[in-house]
Amino acid sequence: MKKEKQAKEIIFKSEKEVPLMPMSVGNMLWNKTGGWRNIRPVIDLENCIQCGICWKFCPDVAISIENERPVVDYVYCKGCGLCAEECPSKCIAMVEEEK
Repeated sequence: MKKEKQAKEIIFKSEKEVPLMPMSVGNMLWNKTGGWRNIRPVIDLENCIQCGICWKFCPDVAISIENERPVVDYVYCKGCGLCAEECPSKCIAMVEEEK
């Protein structure tokens, strides 16, 4: 059973509360950013060596390990391709999103 991710929304009461420079202001799990992706990772589980490097390098915490296999949560995946680039067995292909 997949555990649901928890996140807290951050709301600024005025523009004076907004930070002057980019910075992390909270849990990125609140921002479901997968909707603007144009390519997505597809994992060939037959060739996966279960090293966990894709999970380690994912900047959006969009890859989880379930039953010792990586699973991509496309709600959060931005399609950056870091997982595919870092995969030592090259079992992650970046494919174009279907419209």
